[in-house]
Amino acid sequence: MTHTKDNTYDFIIVGAGSAGSVLANRLSEKSDASILILEAGGNDNHPYIQAPAGFVKTYADPRFNWCFTTEPGIHTSDRQQFFPRGKVLGGSSSISGHLYVRGQARDFDTWAELGNLGWSYRDVLPLFRAQEDRSTGETQYHGINGPQHVSDIHEKHPLCEKFINGAEALGLPINPDYNGESQEGVGYYQRMIRSGKRHSAATGFLHPALSRSNLHLKTHAHVTRVNSEKNHVVGVSYQIGGENHRAQARHETLLCAGAISSPHLLQLSGIGPGELLQNLEIPLVHDSPGVGEGLQDHYAVRVSHKINKPISLNHRSRGVRLLWEILRWYLNGSGLLAFSPAHVGAFLRTNPESPFPDLQFVFTPASYAQSADPIGKLHPYPGITCGVWQMVPTSRGFVRAASSDPFRSPAIQPNYLSSESDQLAVVRGLKWCRKLLNTDALKPYLLDEILPGPKCQQDDDLLTYAAKSGTTVYHPVGSCRMGTDRTAVVDPQLRLKGMTGLRVVDASVMPTMVSANTNAATLMIAEKAAQLILDQ
Repeated sequence: MTHTKDNTYDFIIVGAGSAGSVLANRLSEKSDASILILEAGGNDNHPYIQAPAGFVKTYADPRFNWCFTTEPGIHTSDRQQFFPRGKVLGGSSSISGHLYVRGQARDFDTWAELGNLGWSYRDVLPLFRAQEDRSTGETQYHGINGPQHVSDIHEKHPLCEKFINGAEALGLPINPDYNGESQEGVGYYQRMIRSGKRHSAATGFLHPALSRSNLHLKTHAHVTRVNSEKNHVVGVSYQIGGENHRAQARHETLLCAGAISSPHLLQLSGIGPGELLQNLEIPLVHDSPGVGEGLQDHYAVRVSHKINKPISLNHRSRGVRLLWEILRWYLNGSGLLAFSPAHVGAFLRTNPESPFPDLQFVFTPASYAQSADPIGKLHPYPGITCGVWQMVPTSRGFVRAASSDPFRSPAIQPNYLSSESDQLAVVRGLKWCRKLLNTDALKPYLLDEILPGPKCQQDDDLLTYAAKSGTTVYHPVGSCRMGTDRTAVVDPQLRLKGMTGLRVVDASVMPTMVSANTNAATLMIAEKAAQLILDQ
């Protein structure tokens, strides 16, 4: 390999998000490889990003967020939904809810069974362990001294303990490690937080690598096109401050722009469904019908209650109490600002036909208003919330360029609740939330049900409520699916099928949804990609 000369590099990484940060770190360890990483957003040093509770501010802030909007959903009351994606160093790991959830073993075994050899749970567990710096120590499932810090909650709220007691009373086992031998059960979430501050992919992987002379980072660099000659990708075009630039890749271009922007950029570059590109008058480079298709995402609904004691987080988020919480965080990284949005989780089987957990629950000792904003304001009265989503939905959507203009957002259609199984799952989830909140452990605290409300009792009513009020959990995957079939976009080595010189490395390559929040699996995918690249 050779060193950088002018605008030529050995590797070009598009996107300094979760996957791009991992690749930048691992590839730059090879000192004779020159790497350029291009990020459309800016730096991640803002307090909103560093303070875990600051996620409520970043979700709708265009300084850190692409601020996408979906197309109206046929099965979700024709609503357009706000659809945040990170546009900052660390990507969505810099604006996420911090939860570290890998998924079930069978998720990855399913990938392998679909023809993606090398992606079984047995194959990927060492990658998870190699990345992890687990605060509780090393086990056969967890690593230490890796770049990604994973910690337990710093303050166990009494209402969270009651939630665990209620779940146990319903027959759900207490599980102190859902990332271990088995996912099923109830327990506290593991978090990507260290000393009270967000520990994003940028914190763990990118920033430590930036001191290496062979790694070159450019921010506010909007990639507009992947350039190719015949069937070989040779680099990218990008803009900074309105000025056009090109960069050449000697070996490979690595597309790490995420499940929305990766397929969008390929389509803008003439790589995608031929009919779509023809309609947009984009010259066809390679007809790949799967680019942008097969979008999957988690769709969440919630049950919330007023409670009769001022012990929820709501009262800590106002006035003098909030000032005190801010001071606590600045002084020692504790208190309200160090919390992730969900404290306790549960993974359980509600579908009698499933041998594995099918629903994921999140509980927080707080409640918030329903609004057009991605996250509403906390109520002025004490409250609690239980949210739920189906872990492996069967609804499929798409991401499609809306024009040839690289600065115009694509059309995003998740098609939430378009399958009957997803509709049945969301109703089961709401019923279980209610059942748990009304156990002996929590019922003494309850006042009025805020959402869905006491008038919403029949299955049809619950489904209508879900359609009108459900939201994305910010976990899009699958839009550049890996596989061996004709419509797969990349092969099991993440190489673009039908062309050379490009790999897609992000959540878009997942052939099926993981039974989890998606960030941990995305980090693992990038770790795997780095090995594939360096071993070739």
